[in-house]
Amino acid sequence: MHYTQNQKISQITPSTLIIGIDIAKDKHVARAQDDRGIEFGKRLVFENRIHGFQLLLDWMERHQKKNGKNHVIFGVEPTGHYWLNLAYFLRAKGFDFVLVNPMHVKKSKELDDNSPTKNDTKDARVIAQLIKDGRYSVPNLLEGIYAELREGVKLRDQLTKQLMIIEGRIQNSIQRYYPEFFDVFGDWEGKAALCTLRLFPFPSQIREMTPEEVLARWKPFVQRGVGLKRATKLVETAKKSVGIQIGIRFAKQELDCLLDQYDLFKKQLKELDEELEVLVDTLPGAKEMKNIPGMGSTTVALFYAEVGDITKYSHPQQLVNLAGLSLREHSSGKFKGQTRISKRGRSRLRRALYLAIRPMVAHNPTFKALHQYYTKRADRPLKKQQSLIALCCKLLRVLFVIGNKQCEFDGSLLLRGIPQINELQAA
Repeated sequence: MHYTQNQKISQITPSTLIIGIDIAKDKHVARAQDDRGIEFGKRLVFENRIHGFQLLLDWMERHQKKNGKNHVIFGVEPTGHYWLNLAYFLRAKGFDFVLVNPMHVKKSKELDDNSPTKNDTKDARVIAQLIKDGRYSVPNLLEGIYAELREGVKLRDQLTKQLMIIEGRIQNSIQRYYPEFFDVFGDWEGKAALCTLRLFPFPSQIREMTPEEVLARWKPFVQRGVGLKRATKLVETAKKSVGIQIGIRFAKQELDCLLDQYDLFKKQLKELDEELEVLVDTLPGAKEMKNIPGMGSTTVALFYAEVGDITKYSHPQQLVNLAGLSLREHSSGKFKGQTRISKRGRSRLRRALYLAIRPMVAHNPTFKALHQYYTKRADRPLKKQQSLIALCCKLLRVLFVIGNKQCEFDGSLLLRGIPQINELQAA
């Protein structure tokens, strides 16, 4: 699944037929060549349909027989999501399928003809040439429960994003029509606050009511936490409100729609989290991961949704590279540039790790001790942000071991070999 450069090059032999494919929405372009770069025949244009895929296979078989090739490798430049259908189709047929970096295609397209011209036919040729030189990667095409988990996590991100948008629009409405609302309620998502927004959200409606009437309207929905004092304050602030007093009719209708959407997204998100938790519990090592102080089901689900089957990785550094947490540096001669993370990887995995490590630094004794050591050690102390990134890599290595061995987390193993921490714990 993850090969060195030499291993990639060694897979391209004189008996290999290399097919580079430029991906588009409806029609793809394919070109074939051998390991020396000699092209076979003309290009093939085929549709993103089953008959187009079959046309590709027939075209490939003709080139195989004509040129005596017994091994075929297909390569594409990933364009959006349009390449996935072809990838799963060819993988199901048992063919080798690889990806080339779009940036590599862009930067190497002038090597053959010294021209900045770009078109589908030329790109397919450039893709095949990159594969010949071993400049490709093997995609992590998830299957089974891991594919289900990735789709579930993607849906969760969409629901969370929509929920944040709705929450912002609700607060926008409150600030325009009743800015003093937050003088009465600290949070608009509380039971009494939501009840008020549902029943009488605008000052013009509240002014006509007495505190006793407000309290009576609250009681069927809110049993505790509100009283006459809160109702009196609501009425008094409504009488002095500077909120907008025009367009109330449709503003109320807009707010009702927003609150309905808010309730719907909250319900869908809760149900989805329950389903994801049940799904995650069936994965190897998931329960042990959730036992780590500070780790939750959502983080474990995000980890497996991005990584897939952990047993397909032979070294934890592969996970670090996948997350884009590997270090990069620009240096030349006596100049030594600043070291940063590459960010060449799955941004959703990187974000999940970062959001997980922050509470772990505060509540997990092991990672808290490591963070203090990294930031306060005498020899090359790290900045706080650098320490958090280093701990994200450490967490990835922990998850790699737990996923492969299904063992419990032992924080003492991480602290072993650090004299300052050991002396502190002994004291």
